[in-house]
Amino acid sequence: MIETLYQVATTHGWALEVFLLVLATAVVRYVVKRIFDRMAIRLSQTNNRYDDVLLEAARVPVGMAIWIFGVAFAAERVGGTAQADIFEYINLFREVALVWLLTWFALRFLDAMEKNLVDARSGELLMDLTTAKAIGKLLRASVIITGLLLVLQIFGISISGALAFGGISGIAVGFAARDLLANFFGALMLFLDRPFSVGDWIRSPDREIEGTVEEIGWRLTRIRTFDKRPLYVPNSVFTSLAVENPSQMLNRRIYETIGLRYTDIHQMQPIVDDVNTMLRAHEAIDSEQTLMVNFVEFGASSIDFFVYCFTKTTVWTEFHAVKQDVLLKIADIIEQHNAEIAFPTRSVLLDSMPDPVIRSDA
Repeated sequence: MIETLYQVATTHGWALEVFLLVLATAVVRYVVKRIFDRMAIRLSQTNNRYDDVLLEAARVPVGMAIWIFGVAFAAERVGGTAQADIFEYINLFREVALVWLLTWFALRFLDAMEKNLVDARSGELLMDLTTAKAIGKLLRASVIITGLLLVLQIFGISISGALAFGGISGIAVGFAARDLLANFFGALMLFLDRPFSVGDWIRSPDREIEGTVEEIGWRLTRIRTFDKRPLYVPNSVFTSLAVENPSQMLNRRIYETIGLRYTDIHQMQPIVDDVNTMLRAHEAIDSEQTLMVNFVEFGASSIDFFVYCFTKTTVWTEFHAVKQDVLLKIADIIEQHNAEIAFPTRSVLLDSMPDPVIRSDA
């Protein structure tokens, strides 16, 4: 029996060794997982948001690295006794896996940082969504390109030769994809100049473009129109297009002309004075901005005064609620002075009444 066990151990010792290596890898993976769980609990109690991001970004790649290098080490031990050519590529596989894991970790870290920088739940908005996405895209592209170049270097391909080939082919691609490059540089200008950001309401007086910006990509900008349809605009269009950004306005304007009857001409001055006083006392009207209430015109069927002021809010729905309240208060002031708002009328003056024509039927 002992001789049989010895013979099996001598013949198939590599299988036992592989089993022990895989088992050790599983134990190490379990211990590392428990360490990460304990660190996550402790780091969640600190005010530093970046340590949590770093830990979560490294959790999965580190676990994957333990399994990859554990299995690779076991395969290397098997390859010492086997004659298969495939085991000669274990070192190459290990180097490529290391580059892939580092690239994966960097991408996970950048994604988590991008979400963390625009997370307003903590009450501290560190960066707006547009800037965070732009920087995130540039950094992710840099990480991916660096990873590809390192993989090429591992496979023995000269990086300088690849860069030279890329420069020559880039010229040909540039001619074939001029529109694509124009949209790319258009997006770059949007990220640098920042005429609008994600979430802004924009409109163009040059074209029928109006809605809320949902996404600024490298080729297209997606705008959600007010009837909830998506509008995709190539970024190159914005380099030669005038764009209004009402979302960045400081105030909203109320500009209305109101007409009174000509019979209320003597009530014009007190009405104008009371409306002016009302607007300056109104809590939703910005009295530090231009505020004017003046008799302005003798109209065709009314005497007109205009109201010119600005609200404190820029929110569209709140603005209309304030405007409604202001107009109703103006109507009350006019009624208090026993005046009326005029409407189009026409007076016919007759010098004398014509004699009635009496017709007799014979």
